[in-house]
Order: sequence, then structure tokens, then C-alpha cells
Amino acid sequence: MKTYNLMFAGVGGQGSLLIAELTSLAAVNAGYDTKQTEVHGVSQRGGSVETHVRFGEKVHSPIVTPGEADAVVGLEKLEALRFAHYLNIETGTVLVNDHELVPGSVPNAESIYPRETIDFLKSKGMRVVALPASQTARDLGDARMANVVMLGALSTLLPIEQEVWEKTLKLRIPAKYLDGNLKAFESGYDAMQKAI
Repeated sequence: MKTYNLMFAGVGGQGSLLIAELTSLAAVNAGYDTKQTEVHGVSQRGGSVETHVRFGEKVHSPIVTPGEADAVVGLEKLEALRFAHYLNIETGTVLVNDHELVPGSVPNAESIYPRETIDFLKSKGMRVVALPASQTARDLGDARMANVVMLGALSTLLPIEQEVWEKTLKLRIPAKYLDGNLKAFESGYDAMQKAI
């Protein structure tokens, strides 16, 4: 049985840890051995956050090796670029929220931000799917749900039934936010189906 290797990358506050946790829980609920680890960095100050998730028949380590990720999920374009080297370029996919968070702590960040990230990654032979997750989440009424839009997109690439994802969301997301997050997940799923 294949072991799936996933990288989640974002900026503190975007919810990359939450969707990594939801993925891990869904994998466990689907019967897989699952491992997860994260690096918080200076996430509370808007810094980079990376999370590794691996699942399969038997997984011994939570760490994804560069060049082996089946998917890299970037909740922001710069973070997708920063962690793209983890991708298995032969079979993997970079999922990118087509959204820019210009680092406020970097001098002249606005002028040097890598806006050509998506084209650059494609030029390196990577399969890249860019989705307007932040805009979709805003349209649904809460920009904070962009992470769950991206999770819905990711779900199309994994061997976990949609019923398991729904069950996992219902168990983990507080009731007052559940309906919105279920819609966000479905929107991401639908957008990915159209993209591929």
C-alpha cells in the first residue's frame, strides 16, 4: 500500500495546522496509520508555518523528505514557493491559494514579492493547480475558511471517501462554524474537479 506524503505551508493565522489536523484525522478515520508534525516558527507574528502529514499501511516517521511529497498545499503563493522543493515532481501536485500576503517585516517587500510564483513553478515542470480560495471563502462569508476550501481541493487527490471527510469535519469543527466550513470544503472539491 502506498504511503502518502503531504506538506501544508502557510502564514501564522491562515489555518494550515487545522487542515493538516483534519487530514490526519480523516486518514485515521479511513483506517490508515498516520503521523503528523509541524514547525510553528514565528507563526504568531505572521511567520511561516509548515506541517508534514504521512499516512499509509504503516508509517514510521512524520517527516516528509524533499522530493517525495504527493501534494504541497500552499495557503499563500510565497509559502507554496518556499516549500515546493518537497514535491515529487513526477507524480505530485502543488495546490496554491492564489493569494498574496506581503510580509510586513521585510523592507521593500511589496516591490520584491514573487508575484510570478505560479508560472515559475510550472516552468520547473511541476503540476500546479491555483485556486482562488481566499476569494471563494470571502464569497461564502468568512475569509478564514480559505484553508478549508484548499482542503476540499486536496481531498480529490487522496484515497479517502467524501463521507469520511464530512464526518471528520463534523467531529472537529465547532457547531457554529460547521455549515460554512462544509460549504467551503465542497467549493474547493468542486473547483478542483473543474481544474483537473
